[in-house]
Amino acid sequence: MKNILFAISGPSGVGKGTLVKQLLRDNDSLALSVSCTSRKPRRGETHGREYFFLSREEFRERIQAGDFLEYDEHFGNFYGTPKSFVLEQLKEKSVILEIDVVGALHAKEQMKDECRTVLIMVVPPDFNTLKQRLNGRSSETEEEQRTRMERVKYELSMRDQYDYTVVNDDLNEAKDRLLHIIEQEIFREGDKI
Repeated sequence: MKNILFAISGPSGVGKGTLVKQLLRDNDSLALSVSCTSRKPRRGETHGREYFFLSREEFRERIQAGDFLEYDEHFGNFYGTPKSFVLEQLKEKSVILEIDVVGALHAKEQMKDECRTVLIMVVPPDFNTLKQRLNGRSSETEEEQRTRMERVKYELSMRDQYDYTVVNDDLNEAKDRLLHIIEQEIFREGDKI
């Protein structure tokens, strides 16, 4: 299979979601993986667009069947990346997973016999800039912010396990750098065929 799985990770507030949306808008050879969840849809969410909404029982059945590249349970709901969906998309395009560091490493391991997985971490220019971005949201308590910043430290400590690191200091420059990495990797894979 010549298409590549790109796992893009980074701390909350670093702008990875915005970057992924721009990548998909600017490159029609890429597809975005849609995750599964056992939580109920929120207003405006559509099955198959934001998530595949499953019952807890359906989710557990798919866990037993081995149909997740990775999954986790938090806040009382399951979330996971459906392997069958990713494999189907990879037949036509390279696929982007917007995923946390633990999930990215699990996905790479799960896909080692299926396709090449490239791990890209998006990082802030520095810790204080990220802290200011998160504080600017004004949507969390001090305790939640402290917990989130501890998670950021953990995620950034994993960057040595990634193939690339992209600093998001300027959104357009970061997007161009991501696009260059993706195009370079797709071109390299094409040369192997």
